Amino acid sequence: MSLLFFQQQTGAQDTLALAKPEKHEFKANPLRATMLAIALPGLGQIYNKKYWKVPIVYIGFGAIIYAADYNGSRYNTFLRAYQDLTDAITETDSYLDLNWREPVSPEDFDPVLNPSGYSWYEDRIIRQVDYFRKYRDLSYIGIVAWYLVTILDANVDASLFHYDISDDLDVEIGPAQVPLAGQTAPGVSVTMRVTF
Repeated sequence: MSLLFFQQQTGAQDTLALAKPEKHEFKANPLRATMLAIALPGLGQIYNKKYWKVPIVYIGFGAIIYAADYNGSRYNTFLRAYQDLTDAITETDSYLDLNWREPVSPEDFDPVLNPSGYSWYEDRIIRQVDYFRKYRDLSYIGIVAWYLVTILDANVDASLFHYDISDDLDVEIGPAQVPLAGQTAPGVSVTMRVTF
């Protein structure tokens, strides 16, 4: 009872007042953002709290992978058609299934019966093989380039996370006097003063 009487008389409380925790301000670390982006594409953007960039990262990868798959499948189709056209086996005729502008028959591809037409078809198939191989390889390079762009984006974004773009920045351009060999003479000069 004496403790209760003491608390009522002095106004003392039986609990301790806790200091409010300070808010921790996020400070992005460029090295950590880069390492996370290397480990998993998009993770560096999540670390930098730029969540809206993650779908862009994966849509970019999806589009480039789709292009690589499409060009790779078309390359394989035309390569198989070329191999079937140039081999001596008559049962392999996948070149007939290609989308030709005009109707074709097996006689069109016979080098003895149609020597000029045969070389035309062969040249056309070879051009298609080269075309789709080129764009398949460029798509593979594009995957690597997009991966590097996402890593660079995470690094730059973390480096510029606390860049000051407030209204307190000021640039002033004006004339100045130019000292000439110990003399002060009027002259024209442009100086730039940046105030933070």
